[in-house]
Amino acid sequence: MELFLANKSENAIPAKAPESEKLTINLGFVDLGQIELLVQEGFYSNRSDFIRTAIRNQIERHADTVRQIVLRKSVDLGLRHITREELMTAQAAGQMLDIRVLGLAVLAPDVTADLARATISALSVLGTLQASAEVKAALADRIT
Repeated sequence: MELFLANKSENAIPAKAPESEKLTINLGFVDLGQIELLVQEGFYSNRSDFIRTAIRNQIERHADTVRQIVLRKSVDLGLRHITREELMTAQAAGQMLDIRVLGLAVLAPDVTADLARATISALSVLGTLQASAEVKAALADRIT
């Protein structure tokens, strides 16, 4: 059985960062039935509420591990907005950027494919990457 969670994001670059990402999961009938029972009994307002709560509990359970990994790997946590100015500065300094994000990475709409290719050596996003189709294509071999 498939279960859909709330979706407030789109593929296009939004004027404002999205608040959530849509996920699809498959659940066994017994698990789904137990969730339905807890919702019916008022423990959760709906299926999505139950699943978000379960996910938050697991993230909280592993919070120290996540913090250690973020520090060790020099990962930006949360929203990372990559601007044309930042890339132009790196280009002027002859630097290539290795960008690592856990959350949402947004390349500004005015970043061209050529500029991105000339300044970004690697782009690793654990979460969501928002960029124009041209920029994504230009960085395809550098995105992990």
